[in-house]
Amino acid sequence: MGSVAATVASMLFSGGCRSLAVPAAGRSLIISRTTLRNHRNKNAPSWCCRSSHNSYTALATESEFSKTDSESLTASTSSDSFPKYDRLLPCPLQKTPPRVEHLVVSEGGPVLEHICKALELPPLYVKDLIQFGAVYYALVCPQPPPTATEEQIRVYKEVTEPSVLRQRASIKGKTVREAQKTFRITHADQFVEPGTYLRVHVHPKRFPRCYEIDWRSRIIAVAESYVVLDKPAGTSVGGTTDNIEESCATFATRALGLTAPLMTTHQIDNCTEGCVVLARTKEYCSVFHGKIRVKKVKKLYRALASSPMPTGIITHYMRPINMAPRLISEDFIKGWHMCQLEIQECRKVPWPTPAIQDKYHVEDCGWPYQDFAYECKINLLTGRTHQIRAQFAACRAPLIGDSMYMPAAIADMSNPGLNPFGKYKRDFSSESEKETAVVNWIAQHGKEPGVAIGLQACQISWDDNEHFYESGSPWWRC
Repeated sequence: MGSVAATVASMLFSGGCRSLAVPAAGRSLIISRTTLRNHRNKNAPSWCCRSSHNSYTALATESEFSKTDSESLTASTSSDSFPKYDRLLPCPLQKTPPRVEHLVVSEGGPVLEHICKALELPPLYVKDLIQFGAVYYALVCPQPPPTATEEQIRVYKEVTEPSVLRQRASIKGKTVREAQKTFRITHADQFVEPGTYLRVHVHPKRFPRCYEIDWRSRIIAVAESYVVLDKPAGTSVGGTTDNIEESCATFATRALGLTAPLMTTHQIDNCTEGCVVLARTKEYCSVFHGKIRVKKVKKLYRALASSPMPTGIITHYMRPINMAPRLISEDFIKGWHMCQLEIQECRKVPWPTPAIQDKYHVEDCGWPYQDFAYECKINLLTGRTHQIRAQFAACRAPLIGDSMYMPAAIADMSNPGLNPFGKYKRDFSSESEKETAVVNWIAQHGKEPGVAIGLQACQISWDDNEHFYESGSPWWRC
């Protein structure tokens, strides 16, 4: 490990990273730091070898972020460009650029001590990160991406050399792939042995809306095995990869004074409000998942669209790539997932006033006609991510406040044929031409909404209406 620490300091990395001066002996500092500038491609990893003097080898930095977060990301090349760290609470109102650190431990000890020294973070801040679920470990460092440099690959090979791994009793009986599986760190005093990989989400995604809600008033029902919550917009049902603290499950548990944490049984988007079922036991969580699989759970939605929609069943096909925006086609494409919803009714209503939009942080996405909106009642027949939002936008009736899909719908109206999967799609002379059109179509979409859009999960029932629950009035009626 010492050779790694000695050589990394003079390296120059791509992606806006440069080496810093080697600190005085005995200090635990990050020698180099990477920032991402291409904020349109969240899957483009940027790896950076790192070392903290004497004790740590850090491998790679890859920000897992959305376009919303990345648009505020600026280059930083020293620790001075990071904010002053104190505690995670109170929750900041402003967003911070994503920062994800990847470390490999070279000396065993408590995980809190390692992270504090390697990243120069105060102990209370690191304890908060662990409570938020923002720190992960794996027994063996994951393989670097194809974009890694020769030096980065060399570091990886050094810490995963078979002769080194054979000496570690903790991974005996496991394959390398099994040993590379990540788990959350749950205790600040958890021991990490040499060779352990750590991933630290230094700037977790935050949900300030959680602290504005009277959670007890949002409880619809409390049963022996489950709780039904009227989820507020701008909150996460069960948390994110780096924040399980600021979630509906956590705050509802506290509001009810329960000793055991509530568990998620299904998801709705952060920007959607309405009925969510939280399980009180692992057993019922499994039972409810089973009901969803055999389609015993029925969900109805209210959507506030910018244009009228015809009643009846609407069918599209969604690209099988787990990344937003979700692209859909009006025509069948082999391998794409069928999306179906039934619009049961559609009625003309006034467009929400500026005061209402401001109150619920609804974004004005530039829709040209804002005299009237159209409230639709929807029976969701298939449950794809972003399904209602993507299907309505494909019909040129995007949901009010949907800053991701409305810009694309506006662009498609202005330039018919821009959508390579739409009604007016054009023929392409080659696959490369079509791929370019797809990339351009994705670029027409905006960022994920910050708080609320015109969508509510208004009703949920299962077991042939034996269990039947409804949410309160949607925000646009308030």
